Amino acid sequence: MKLPKKLGLSTQILLGLFLGAVVGYCFPEAGSHLKPVGDGFLRMIKMIVVPLIFSTLVMGIAGTGDFKKLGRLGGKSIIWFEFATTIALAVGLLVMNLAEPGVGVQIAASAASETSAAAASQKSIDMVQYMVHIIPTNIIDAAARQDMLEIIFFTCFFGVAVAHIGSAGDIIVQFCRSVAEAMFKVTGYVMKLAPIGVFAMIAYTVASFGIAMLIPLGKLILAVFFATIVFVCLVACIATAFTKINFFHVIRCLKDILFLAFSTASSEAALPVAMQRLEALGVPKNIVTFVMPTGYSFNLDGSTLYSSAAILFIAQLYGIDLSIGQQLLIMVTLMLSTKGIAGVPGAGIIVVAATAAAFDLPAEGVAIVLGIDRILDMIRTACNVCGNCMATMLVARWEHEITSDVFNKAYNEYFTKKEHTAA
Repeated sequence: MKLPKKLGLSTQILLGLFLGAVVGYCFPEAGSHLKPVGDGFLRMIKMIVVPLIFSTLVMGIAGTGDFKKLGRLGGKSIIWFEFATTIALAVGLLVMNLAEPGVGVQIAASAASETSAAAASQKSIDMVQYMVHIIPTNIIDAAARQDMLEIIFFTCFFGVAVAHIGSAGDIIVQFCRSVAEAMFKVTGYVMKLAPIGVFAMIAYTVASFGIAMLIPLGKLILAVFFATIVFVCLVACIATAFTKINFFHVIRCLKDILFLAFSTASSEAALPVAMQRLEALGVPKNIVTFVMPTGYSFNLDGSTLYSSAAILFIAQLYGIDLSIGQQLLIMVTLMLSTKGIAGVPGAGIIVVAATAAAFDLPAEGVAIVLGIDRILDMIRTACNVCGNCMATMLVARWEHEITSDVFNKAYNEYFTKKEHTAA
C-alpha cells in the first residue's frame, strides 16, 4: 500500500484556515487565546522585511542600473516595465475601490494597532512635507522603524552608486546577493510555520468577530481575478495599437504556459518553456534572453496588482479610509518594493506586510490575507508570466527585430504544427 503524499505548504495553509475557522466558531474561548501564536508569526515576517528589501533592490539596481552599459534595449525595456507596472497598480486600486470586497464585515484592530490604525484613517497628507520626510536623516533609524519609504529612497541611491563604481562595487553586489539568498532561506523557514500562524489568527478572528468575516476573502479572490483580466486585456490592447501585432494572438499561443504558471504558482517552472515559445514565434534569442530575466526583477505586474489589492482590502476590513494621496504613495512604494522578489515563496506577503506597516495598517490583516494567498499566488504568477512575455514581444517589435508579417507567419505555422501533432 502506498503511503499518502506529504501535504504541500499551500494545502497546509488552506487546512490551517479551515481548522482555524472551525475552532474559532466551535470553541470561541479557546480561539480567543491563540492570538499570541499568530502575533509571533507576524513578528517573524516583519524581521525579514528590511534585509530582504534592501538586498534585492540593490541587486536589481546595481545589476542593471548602468543604463549606458544597458544601452537602448535596456532603456526601452525599463520604460515599458514601469509603464505596465503603473497600469497594474492603477487597475488594482481602481477595482478595489469600486468592488470594496473588505467592506461589510469590519474588524476592530488589536489594542497594539488601534492607535496607529485610527491615525491612518484620519491622517491628512501635506504632500510637500511628506516627500521631504521620505529622505532619511539616519538610515539605521529608518531600518529600526521599518520605514519602507525611507529605506527604499536610500537603497535606490546606494544601488545606483554601486552600479557606477565599476569593479569596486562587485563585492557589495556579491554581499547583497548572499544576504538575499540567506533571507530567501529564512523566508522559507518562516513560511513553514505559516499554517500554524494562519490557524491561530483565523481562530482568534472568528472567535472574536464571527464566521461572517470569511465572506470578504471570497470577494477578494474574485476582485483580484477580475482586475487581472482587465489589466491583461488593457495592456494587450495598448501593445497591439503600439506594435500592430495582435497581442491576443500572442496570449493564445501562451495559453498552455500560462496554465502551467497558474497551476504550479511558479514563474521558474514556466520561464524556460515561455522563452522557447517566444523564439518559436519569431522573437530573436538575444532579445528573449535579455528581456525575460530582466522582467522577473522589474516587471512583476501580477505581484504589484495583488499587493495593491491586498493593502486596500486590509484597510477596508478594518474600516480605515485611505485618501487619494495615500493611495498614490502606496503605488510608488509598491512599484519599488516589489522589484527583485519574483519566484520567492512568501515574498509577496512580506511586501504587503511591509507596506501595511509603512501606512499604519493593522498587521493582523496580513495573516487573514495569507489564508488565501495560494489562490492569489496562482493568479499573480500567471499574470507575471503573461506580462513578461508581452513585454518581450513588444520590445522586439520596438527594436524592429520582428514585424507583424513575421509574427503572423510564425503564429500560423505554430498552430498548423500543433494541429498536425494532435492528429
